[in-house]
Amino acid sequence: MSVGKEKINVLSLFDGISCGQIALNKLGIEYENYFASEIDKHAIKVTQHNYPNTIQLGDVTKVKGIDLPKIDLLIGGSPCQGFSIAGKKLNFDDDRSKLFFEFVRLKNELTPKYFLLENVRMTDDIADAIDELLGVKRIYIDSRNFTGMIRKRYYWTNIPIGEIPTKNVSIEDLLDNEPFDRDLNFFLDRTKYEPTTSYDGIITINPRDNNGKQTWQRGRVYDIKGSCPTICASLFDLNITKDHKTWRKLTINECEKLQGVPKDYTSIVSKNERGKQLGNGWNVDTIAFIFSFLRGGNFLNSFSHESSIEAQK
Repeated sequence: MSVGKEKINVLSLFDGISCGQIALNKLGIEYENYFASEIDKHAIKVTQHNYPNTIQLGDVTKVKGIDLPKIDLLIGGSPCQGFSIAGKKLNFDDDRSKLFFEFVRLKNELTPKYFLLENVRMTDDIADAIDELLGVKRIYIDSRNFTGMIRKRYYWTNIPIGEIPTKNVSIEDLLDNEPFDRDLNFFLDRTKYEPTTSYDGIITINPRDNNGKQTWQRGRVYDIKGSCPTICASLFDLNITKDHKTWRKLTINECEKLQGVPKDYTSIVSKNERGKQLGNGWNVDTIAFIFSFLRGGNFLNSFSHESSIEAQK
């Protein structure tokens, strides 16, 4: 059964800056209520600035199914630090990852028609356990197929997703007309000029320092003809070059585009908070692709982010 023109009730856990809400609006999927569970004051500020009708519920551990109307769509991306294959592998013993069980609890209490959980790639034993708890097999999607930024994630959902598109989007396809006005020798005095292309299309100009060790990530410079590395909460202003002579940093608006977020959507908070919130958020175009199958898989890329947000104000 697909979502037609009727309005639905949505509950978003760990809502962040409400990227799920952007995706719904991009597709023109109407909702009666959008309930959001979030505790970060900056994330809430961004959400309420753009979607003032959002009903904020606060701490997920205090959200009870009995207090809510019938929920048609339950979504969430629980904190991932304890699940990541790149982290300390604390997994289910990590206090942050334990919040995953709040998603399971509310899914069981609310029995929504549809649900979607997003998380990072992790070891198979942990991912298999989540498969079993949620009753669906995880789906792997890399957001580079939507906005050009590599963002490898698992999705657990009962939405009947169709074929995942493959696109070749590079950094330069998303750039604003900002000058490259810094001398690349700032980096090359300390690192080797050795352009290297990774298996997933990232072109790094200086992958190693002068001692042959891997360059610290903040010291790496990326060719804009390649794919964009994952922007994260602690590293969003990546160094980029066009001619291998000059460089500049990604702007915040470019980071918004890489996440599929409307221009200036995060402008209500400081630059550092904007980068942090974007790094912690969902890739909107990926989520919109998944949500499009609520309406039979009609992925409506022509919908305007800005106009849909304005309609909510």
